[in-house]
Amino acid sequence: MIRHGQKVSLEYTVFLKDGTQIDSNVGEDPLVFVLGEHQVFPALEQELLGLKIGDTKQITLNAEQAYGPVVQEAFREVDIETIPAAYRFAGAVLGVQDPAGGVFPIRVHEIKTDKIVLDFNHPLAGQALRFDVKVLNVN
Repeated sequence: MIRHGQKVSLEYTVFLKDGTQIDSNVGEDPLVFVLGEHQVFPALEQELLGLKIGDTKQITLNAEQAYGPVVQEAFREVDIETIPAAYRFAGAVLGVQDPAGGVFPIRVHEIKTDKIVLDFNHPLAGQALRFDVKVLNVN
């Protein structure tokens, strides 16, 4: 049975509230993490406690348990010239590199006459997520 400190291997599929599938590792490498080290959402970890190899479970996380709510302070206006012309439309996604070398997505929310409103929220902020998981290994 899964306990804190154990290495867990999972197969998963993730869905939005409306049933749209947004991610899956079925048929690919499993998700491997140590339970309790917050490598995945803490609420997801909690729901995995006590499961054993071969168990399946549907786990729904509300927005606050997943990527959090949409934060209004995460919207910023910038001069239109600071955004490349090819990305000057609502819904465009720019990739900005963070100091650790990862790429952080920023979405163009709105185009104004001489300004662009950028949304720095995570793309899944405000969304409830359903995880269909299968425990492949525990050690």
